[in-house]
Amino acid sequence: MLTLVTGGNGFVGRYLVEQLLAQGDRVRVVGRGSYPELSSLGVECIQADLSSPEAATALAGAMRGVEVVFHVAAKAGIWGSFEDFYRSNVTATQRVVRAAERAGVPKFVYTSSPSVVIGESDLAGVDEQTPYPARYLAPYPATKALAERYVLSRTAIAATAIRPHLIWGRRDPHIFPRLLARARAGRLVRIGDGTNMVDVTYVENVAEAHLLAAAALGERSALRGRAYFIGQEQPVKLWDFINEIVTRSGLKPVRRSLPLPVALRLAGLMEQTYRLLRLPGEPPLTRLMVSQLGRSHWFDHTAAQRDIGYGPRITTAEGLRRTLG
Repeated sequence: MLTLVTGGNGFVGRYLVEQLLAQGDRVRVVGRGSYPELSSLGVECIQADLSSPEAATALAGAMRGVEVVFHVAAKAGIWGSFEDFYRSNVTATQRVVRAAERAGVPKFVYTSSPSVVIGESDLAGVDEQTPYPARYLAPYPATKALAERYVLSRTAIAATAIRPHLIWGRRDPHIFPRLLARARAGRLVRIGDGTNMVDVTYVENVAEAHLLAAAALGERSALRGRAYFIGQEQPVKLWDFINEIVTRSGLKPVRRSLPLPVALRLAGLMEQTYRLLRLPGEPPLTRLMVSQLGRSHWFDHTAAQRDIGYGPRITTAEGLRRTLG
């Protein structure tokens, strides 16, 4: 089977490519780079900036003969302009979907995020019936929600969305490195009282969930037009989890704390200052960061178990061992 992966050299995308190759599929990757390491594995690499209109020509060729598209590429982050996020997360997704439809690709698996339903309150054990919030704290979740809704509304292609939460593991370029950098600099401060529960997801389980979704997806399957929460199925106390990462990396546990309401006010002021003065970089605190670190957000995974056959093959303890040693 020939599959196409956008963002195939990214964190999740690379694991997905490796698992596709391991099961004997042929893999084609579309991304901004040339990726010689992937080429050496036998992956066909097509260079294109999906947020640019010029990508349409490259996508038309890339879709030929493809049976499943995994659209993993996205712009992630806690800060930035809405326009930049929109181009990368909404316009690019629309471009990839339309190219797949024109080529007659039968299946489309979209990598979404639980942040599409996270607003300004705790979420504890909720399922996929949870509505999109009226307001978002940052452009990333807002644009991912717009893209997800577009994908799931399509009728010319069988499409589904996977929502893995707080992805981590070996080769992690985001969560662990940022946490450890702040801890080393003495700038990691607990938000809230430390009792908030969250879902976390080991990256190899995320990749496997994509494969299971593609296998179960079809013209008449239950997955079509639906999104699914993915996680380790056992939420963790976030600050206990963070302190385990920090201490196993040879650093002191986090002791300082800020009450959640105080942190939210500080984050709002910092965001206003950065916008008003057009300061470079990102604020030390943002409302999205504070919400992620100080509120509970964990989900019911019954639907993924039932419709996809998903269960985390690699436990959180094993994932930490593989990641931290």
